[in-house]
Amino acid sequence: MTHTHPHPAHDHDHSQEEILDLDAEVLAEHLDAITEWLPLSSDPRHIVDVGCGTGAGTFALLDRFPEARLTAVDTSPEHLRRLREKACARKVDDRLDIVQADLDDADWPDLGTPDLVWASASMHHMADPVRVLRRIHDLLAPGGLFAVVELARFPRFLPADAPEERPGLEERCHAAAEQVHSGRLPHRGADWGPMLTAAGFALDGERTITVHLDGSGNEAIGRYALSALRRIRGGAAQALSAEDLAALDGLLDTGGPRSILRRDDLALRTERTVWAARLVPQSAP
Repeated sequence: MTHTHPHPAHDHDHSQEEILDLDAEVLAEHLDAITEWLPLSSDPRHIVDVGCGTGAGTFALLDRFPEARLTAVDTSPEHLRRLREKACARKVDDRLDIVQADLDDADWPDLGTPDLVWASASMHHMADPVRVLRRIHDLLAPGGLFAVVELARFPRFLPADAPEERPGLEERCHAAAEQVHSGRLPHRGADWGPMLTAAGFALDGERTITVHLDGSGNEAIGRYALSALRRIRGGAAQALSAEDLAALDGLLDTGGPRSILRRDDLALRTERTVWAARLVPQSAP
């Protein structure tokens, strides 16, 4: 079994859950815009959420399509436990099926014949995304839609010219993280359009959503920034200079005078691209 897939079950990481929850909270409006944009001819009756995490897309889709039933798939039992708790609190658990599965495995569980498959920030984690795309192609109902959502730009929070944090610190942190993780996640940042057509889909639309949210007075954006930079620090510290690491640690010290939680100049800046694809109609014999 390979573990280069979404939300791995081993080495449970509470910070990842926190980021997923904050992502859903802070970017709810933009996620709703993506679900509303989907080029559907009719509302789906069955949806599969591939790599559902703690449910950001799951609940956006259940809200958007109130008559649909959804199957949420992830490898992490902790993420799925959290998802179930949220579903019960929202009173939508009767419309939700939860499946723990590793879609990098050759044998997939029975996921039915969905009208819509949704994969948000999960396809780039797959060890063999080409094989997974073909399996999803075979899974979809005739006329069904496959929506792939990926980050076109990872979130940035700090003003680029803030002298007390060393100008360009955040960009260098992201570059260090890319350096460390590029070999493990080679499909991050890929153009999924050609990969979808190669797998037998017809591309039905592509859209990039640009996000710029003022963080002043928004406590959730501060917590989101803290969690995101903590993850970069945990994975890429060895690739940062001593000066940058010290500046980063000052931001992450929640009790310190330079804590990122004390700032009033944060802004959330990011981009997400969505590709919508459907099955290519088969020619009559």
